[in-house]
Amino acid sequence: MDVRRSGERYRGGDPAAGIESLHAFSFGPFYDPDNLRFGAIIACNEERLAPGAGFDEHPHSHTEIVTWVVSGELTHRDSAGHESVVRSGDVQRLSSAGGVRHVERNDGSEPLVFVQMWLAPLSPGGDPAYEIVHGIADSTPYAVPEAGAMLHVRRLGEGERTAVPDGSFVYVHMVRGEVRLDGAELGAGDSARITDAKDVELEVVAGGSAEVLVWEMAGERG
Repeated sequence: MDVRRSGERYRGGDPAAGIESLHAFSFGPFYDPDNLRFGAIIACNEERLAPGAGFDEHPHSHTEIVTWVVSGELTHRDSAGHESVVRSGDVQRLSSAGGVRHVERNDGSEPLVFVQMWLAPLSPGGDPAYEIVHGIADSTPYAVPEAGAMLHVRRLGEGERTAVPDGSFVYVHMVRGEVRLDGAELGAGDSARITDAKDVELEVVAGGSAEVLVWEMAGERG
């Protein structure tokens, strides 16, 4: 298990334009050859947008983009004609496939915080696709078969615990609160990268109210 702390993330964005970004992996002008991906995950970005701020239209291709809103409202528009407002508790996925362009903005009156995770597909190409699931439940994993991955959302109260999935690769991202994982204390923004979880029994135990995103991934990937 490899624990990465919140303070180690690369700071990006454009604070003057109301955009603050924290990157868990090599991203944009920040290049780290030892931190390019884990399993299928190639990016895990925490984005903070002030009211009226956002990302103008930009392209993506050959990437599964999964977004989890922490607080506020995210307005999404893309070149395939999809337009939606994503709120806390919703899971949004944009399969960029052969290529798509989109806009992401905070058109609301409150600050927006969201976590966006990029996954490499098993096979490149295809047609872009879009999906939003409103109010996803803890008991219902969200599958991304195109990347051989499954997202588990865990909202825990003090003392509550949940088992870590037994995937070949497991990525744990702390959205809020504090938990203990195999002796390690994790706080908001911290993450853990676990390989061969199928060979051990690991549990996440909450030290108080906590929200955790857990990716379960299969396959032989670096």
